[in-house]
Amino acid sequence: MTVIDTKPSTLREAQTPPDGMYEGPRTLRRLPEGWQERPYERFELVPLGRTIGAEVRGVDLSRPVESALREELNRALLEWKVLFFRGAHLTSVQQRDFARNWGELETNPLLAAGSTEDVVRFDKGSGSTPTFENIWHADVTFRERPALGAVLQLREVPPVGGDTMWADMGAAYDNLPQEVKDRIDGATAVHDFIPGFARFYGPERLAPFQDAFPPVEHPVVRTHPETGRQMLFVNASFTTRITGMERGESDRLLSYLCRQAHVPEYQVRFHWQPGDVAFWDNRATQHYAVNDYAPHRRVAERVAIEGDRPY
Repeated sequence: MTVIDTKPSTLREAQTPPDGMYEGPRTLRRLPEGWQERPYERFELVPLGRTIGAEVRGVDLSRPVESALREELNRALLEWKVLFFRGAHLTSVQQRDFARNWGELETNPLLAAGSTEDVVRFDKGSGSTPTFENIWHADVTFRERPALGAVLQLREVPPVGGDTMWADMGAAYDNLPQEVKDRIDGATAVHDFIPGFARFYGPERLAPFQDAFPPVEHPVVRTHPETGRQMLFVNASFTTRITGMERGESDRLLSYLCRQAHVPEYQVRFHWQPGDVAFWDNRATQHYAVNDYAPHRRVAERVAIEGDRPY
C-alpha cells in the first residue's frame, strides 16, 4: 500500500537584505517610450550591447561634419548612449573640431593637459599612479553644468587589458524597485570634487580649487533634456550625500544606487585598438576604465563638451 504524504510543504524563512541586489528578469528598454526609431541613412551602425553601445562605420571623423550627418549621429548617440569609431587616428585638432559640433568645449584644471587646455591627456605607464580608473562614475558631476559628453581617443594601447566599460543609467533607473523610486522621487544629492580627486592628490593640490568648485546639488534622478527619459544620476566618485537624510540612511541608499552601474545587463565593454574613438553621452551613462594592464603603457586623449544644469 502506498502512503501519500498530505502535509503541506514548508520552507524555512530566508530574506535578502533590504539594500541587496536582486536576481531575476530585468527590463532592458533601449529607447524612451514613444520614441520613433528610424534607419540610419548616412552610416552603418553595428550594436555592441543590448541597450547601450554601437560601432559606427562609414564616417570619416577627420572631415567636417555637415548638418544632416550631425543630426543623424546625434540621434544615434541618444539611442545608443556611446558610439565607437574604429581606426579614426585623429589629430588633437580634428578631435576637438568633431566634439565642437555638440557645443563649447570644457577645460579641467585638475587634469593633465594635452596639446591645449581643452584636451586632457591620460598617460599611464609603469610606475604611474592609476588615477581616474577602476571606479564607476560620470564626468564632472561636481560642476553646476556637468559635461554633455566626451570624445576619447586611444593613442597607445597596451597589449593586454585597458578596456573601458559604460553603463546605461536609464536602464538602471527602470529596474529600481518601486519603493526605491518612491524614496528618491524629487530628491537631490550633493556632489563634490574632493572625494574623487583626494584618492590621488593631497590637500595642497586640491585646496586652491575649493572656491572654483564648491559643492553643488543635482537631482538624484535627472531628466534627459533631449529624450525626456529618467536617468539615475549619482556616482561613487563625486556624490557625497542625499540632501535631508540622516547620514547613515543616506550612505546606505547611495551605496545601493551606485551599485546599479555594476549590473552586466546595463553595460557594454570596449576593447581598444590604436586610433579608436569613443563618443559618449555623459548625461545618460557612467563609465569605468579598467586598470588591468600594468606594467604596460596606455595613452588616451579626451575632449569634453559643456553640458546643461540637470533637472
